[in-house]
Amino acid sequence: MPHVIIEYSANMESKIDVDGLIDAVHGAALETGVFPEGGLRTRAARRDNFKIADGHADNGFVHFILKIGPGRDEETKKKAMEHIFAAACDYLGPTYDSSPLGLSIEVQELPEILRINKNNLHEYVKARSEANG
Repeated sequence: MPHVIIEYSANMESKIDVDGLIDAVHGAALETGVFPEGGLRTRAARRDNFKIADGHADNGFVHFILKIGPGRDEETKKKAMEHIFAAACDYLGPTYDSSPLGLSIEVQELPEILRINKNNLHEYVKARSEANG
């Protein structure tokens, strides 16, 4: 954990570099210092079926869902959320300035009892970091 899920309306695909947005958001999540690198997953999901505001075809959205495990105080979660959202807004600024676009973010804290995690990524990330000096 955490998992950052970027949902976006299909009409935004021609206006934004989705891979670049993933990179920007992933980097911002790491910059917070709150989340372990080996646990971070960032992905995007295009939404083909949507209706926004007055239904005009130009209206778009990008929504960020930050799913995290329990144990962080409210202020830490809020600061992390704000940092990630600011980075996303910076990245999307040109699109926001030229297109009707709704941006939003939410944090979902998942109870320990209702999730199972298994990964060996932490060890691989550490080994690569040590090898690269």
